[in-house]
Amino acid sequence: MKFLIICYLLVFSNIILSQSQGKYTIVIHGGAGYIPADISQNVKDAYLQALSDALNIGRKILESGGTSLDAVEQVIRFFEDDSIFNAGKGAVFTAEGTHELDASIMNGKDLSCGAVAGVKTIKNPISLSRLVMEKTPHVLFTGEGAYKLGKKFGVDIVNNHYFDVVKRYEQWKKKHDENVKGTVGCVAIDEYGNIAAGTSTGGLTDKWAGRVGDSPLINAGTYANNKTCGVSCTGQGELFIRNTVAFNVSALMEYKGLSLQEAAEEIINRLPEGSGGLIAVDKDGNYVFVFNTSSMLRGIANAEGKFETAIWK
Repeated sequence: MKFLIICYLLVFSNIILSQSQGKYTIVIHGGAGYIPADISQNVKDAYLQALSDALNIGRKILESGGTSLDAVEQVIRFFEDDSIFNAGKGAVFTAEGTHELDASIMNGKDLSCGAVAGVKTIKNPISLSRLVMEKTPHVLFTGEGAYKLGKKFGVDIVNNHYFDVVKRYEQWKKKHDENVKGTVGCVAIDEYGNIAAGTSTGGLTDKWAGRVGDSPLINAGTYANNKTCGVSCTGQGELFIRNTVAFNVSALMEYKGLSLQEAAEEIINRLPEGSGGLIAVDKDGNYVFVFNTSSMLRGIANAEGKFETAIWK
C-alpha cells in the first residue's frame, strides 16, 4: 500500500511540475514612433524598467499555469496605470482638452472579443473590454453606453482629470503630436495553446472629439485566433483600419501558408514609412516585432528563459 501511495504521489507531482513548466510566449509593446537616440539615460531607463515590470507580470501568470487572457489583461492594466504611456493615466488630450480612451481584447480559443471606445471615466478600459466579451452578447460599447456598463459591472470610475499628465498637457498646448505614440498592447499564448491579444490607447494628441482609431477595433488593431496567431498594432490608426492589419496577418498565414514573420512583414510593408508596427505570436509560440518607424517600445518573455526589452531597431 505504501508503495502505491508513493507511486501515486510521484505521478501527481510530475503532473503538477509539467503544468508549471508548460510552454508560453508573451510579447508586449508600448507604442511605435521616433524616440530620439539621444534621450536621457533616465528616460531610457524608465521605459525599459516599465517594460520589464510589465513582462514580469505576464510571465508570472503564465509560469503559474494562468491563462493568456489573464496575462494580457493584467499587463495592459499595468500599462494603463503607468503615466509614461499613452493609455489610461497619461492619455493624450483631445482637441477639446479632455481624454477619450479605447481598448479591446480577443480570445483566440473561440474568437470571442470585447472593446470600448471613447470612454472618459473608465480607469482601466482593458478590463471593461474583457467584461464586454464575457458578460454581454455584444462586442463594442462606446461613450455613455460604456460608462453605464462600467457602473453596472463595478469597474473603477474616475474623474476625467485623473488621466491628466503635465507632459501630455504641454504637448497639447503646443499642438505637438508626440514622437512616441504610446499605445500599449500584449499578445500571449499559454500552456494550453490558447492565444489572447489586447490593445489600449488614448489616441492621437489633439484628435477631434469622438475620433476612434484602430485599437478598439477587432481585425484592425487587435486579433487572435488559435489556428494562426495573435496580433496587437500601434501607429496611425486610420491606416491600420483601412488595411485591416491585424486580421490580415492571420489571413495570410491561414490562406497563403505564410509564416508569421512573412505575413507581418508583408502587411507592414504595404503601409507608408513611419506608419507604425505590430507585435504577434503564432500557435507554435513564435513571435515577431515588425515596424517601419525608428523605434517601438517592446519586450518578449517565454518558457525557454528568453527575457528581453528594447526600444530601437
